[in-house]
Amino acid sequence: MMKNTNERNVRKRKQGGHTDGADGEALLRADRFTNVPKVSHSSLTKEERAELVKQAEAESREAEKLASAHERGPVGRWWVRLQSGPNKISLGMAIVALGVVYGDIGTSPLYTMQTFLNGQGGLVNANREAVLGVLSLVFWSITLITTVKYVFIAMRIDNHGEGGIFALYSLIRKYGRWLVFPAMLGGAAFLADSVLTPAVSISSAVEGLETLPALEGLFTQNKELTLMITVVIIVGLFCVQSHGTESIGKVFGSVVMVWFTFLAVVGLVNLSQDWSVFAALNPVYGVRFLFSPHNAAGIAVMGTVFLSTTGAEALYSDMGHVGRGNIYFTWPFIKVALVLCYFGQGAWMLNHWDDEAYDHLHGLNPFFEMMTPSVRCIAVVLSVTAGVIASQALITGAFTMVSEATRLDWMPHLQVRYPARTRGQLYIPVVNIVLCVSTLAVLALFRDSEHISAAYGLALTVTMITTTVLLAVYIWHKVSKVWSMVFLVVFLAIQTMFFVASMAKFLHGGWFTMLLTLAILFVMVTWNDGTKIERAQRRHMRPKDFLPTLDKLHGDNHIPFFADNIVYLTSDSEMKRLDTDIFFSIFADHPKRARAWWALSVETTDQPFTREYSVESFGTDYLFRIKMRLGFKVSQSIPAYLHQIMHDLEHTGELPQQKSIYPKVDADPGIGTIKYVLVHKALMPESKVSRRGALSLSVKYAIRHMAGSAVKWFGLAPYNPLIEVQPLFVPTNRPPKLKRTAE
Repeated sequence: MMKNTNERNVRKRKQGGHTDGADGEALLRADRFTNVPKVSHSSLTKEERAELVKQAEAESREAEKLASAHERGPVGRWWVRLQSGPNKISLGMAIVALGVVYGDIGTSPLYTMQTFLNGQGGLVNANREAVLGVLSLVFWSITLITTVKYVFIAMRIDNHGEGGIFALYSLIRKYGRWLVFPAMLGGAAFLADSVLTPAVSISSAVEGLETLPALEGLFTQNKELTLMITVVIIVGLFCVQSHGTESIGKVFGSVVMVWFTFLAVVGLVNLSQDWSVFAALNPVYGVRFLFSPHNAAGIAVMGTVFLSTTGAEALYSDMGHVGRGNIYFTWPFIKVALVLCYFGQGAWMLNHWDDEAYDHLHGLNPFFEMMTPSVRCIAVVLSVTAGVIASQALITGAFTMVSEATRLDWMPHLQVRYPARTRGQLYIPVVNIVLCVSTLAVLALFRDSEHISAAYGLALTVTMITTTVLLAVYIWHKVSKVWSMVFLVVFLAIQTMFFVASMAKFLHGGWFTMLLTLAILFVMVTWNDGTKIERAQRRHMRPKDFLPTLDKLHGDNHIPFFADNIVYLTSDSEMKRLDTDIFFSIFADHPKRARAWWALSVETTDQPFTREYSVESFGTDYLFRIKMRLGFKVSQSIPAYLHQIMHDLEHTGELPQQKSIYPKVDADPGIGTIKYVLVHKALMPESKVSRRGALSLSVKYAIRHMAGSAVKWFGLAPYNPLIEVQPLFVPTNRPPKLKRTAE
């Protein structure tokens, strides 16, 4: 009897180490020795339930307000329609919009007029013709580029609430393959400028400390102190990105409100000395000065004028973070404050252009000089904060742009976190690190804002031009061909002047921005080309093709089990088919027999706390196609959720019971061993592919290796996942056959 029992247990161990009855009980309570995460019985945490209740109460209060407004007549009905559409206005998000969106454009008054004076040879050359001319150019540039092009036109063209050049391209790419080039070029230029903006904004603001009499001696004795302070602020700024721009935006929003109010007040104080500068609202003054022989800078003055519009592209890119209606609501206040500040500086220049005390003053800045020393202290503190806010606007814009590029398969799929309540508020750790390191490299290379500003803005003109082209294509197909041509001619002419003028900076630092743009463009082009080659060779199998073979392997007792469960991660979300990569991985080298094979895909939803899954078993009890739908705020703990799914399927009888008597790191004796498998591709040396294609694939695989792995994102590292490399089958060259010879 004992002999028969032993023989039966031996046979069962050979089939996978499972026994029934008392022999099937676990030999050790492994959960006493490991703190492996387990799925709770509740579908929501206590914090999540509280947040949902709070959100429901807020929506209820909002509905009551809308209902009461509806009873008040036409205005109430208009308000109801506004609050139920994409232009919804929220006071809280309007404050966030101030902090997130307007930081970059809010720092332009710090250096625009200073750059103008440097180009004209000093304050002595800033006569009435020059001052009214540059003010006219600044006013109409802000009006045409920022207000008309971006606020009134571009922001009405969104992709499910998202803005930016990549979101725009997604809407119109069906109208021509050639559109991929301006979209990639513009996106690369925007990301390149995102590296320079924190460096130039914060360093120029920190250098304002040197203008304070109380600190002049300290900065004179310590030449590197300004650079050190700038580095500390930049590192601190990038460190807080993981907390989300919503919480940062609320703090920054209040500061920005104070900042723009301050700009308006100091501008009005100086305007009271000379209201005649408002004559510059006439565009004739700007055109006349641009072509005047008294314009010492020539066409390059447009490069200075362009500085007043920096931040417009970031405004469009950040639309998804704060909502279009909140930008519409806050922009009039922002524009009025900017105009008052610029015109106030103009009034100060007209009152002091013949003052000999300023003839030889190095680095004269009208923004600080138009204030008394006591007010200047406040201005310096606020400008440093504004510089940080300007950097924040470009950083959040860069996160959005990279996320859009990932969806287009122009960049690797990176780990994305959503630290705030809305999916528009995102954080990409890899991008954050790259931006931080690159910004510090810019500081190390150029040292101060004077040299950094030589490279600043050139790439952004490229982004604006390419955005204009894409917007014109959208208007051509969706609105009117006539209006499309008018839009293209007007804005392309203006921005081409900006670009030509900015090219004067090329040898003085602009080369760095363009080099960075080309490097980012190279990454996107090669990744896109490599993806196209892979997709051309990707194949999928229907159940009638793979089920007979898998069924035979599953029941073949001559082959030992590789693992009880083999889990493949796949990006394919189609439930009724199987990727050939998975199929051939199962049969590669030695067939991977298992009690169950799993093909798992993960989808991130627009709702914060979604936890759902779907199952397709193809009528078997050994092959399962799983699609998890997880909210953007939900931790993607794949192992814990997969254990829950396996237990659910055991309870329904869809999955045969699995018992593990030996200890496992997952401490779950009710489920057999699990082996995770990730399949990567490699190009065969005999492949018939162009040099460009081979280079694209090589670069793509190198970037993917550096960008990170799903092993880390999904928490699989402790489970020792298997990473396989399969050949990428492209048409191959057939080598001539060998000729046999006698020795």
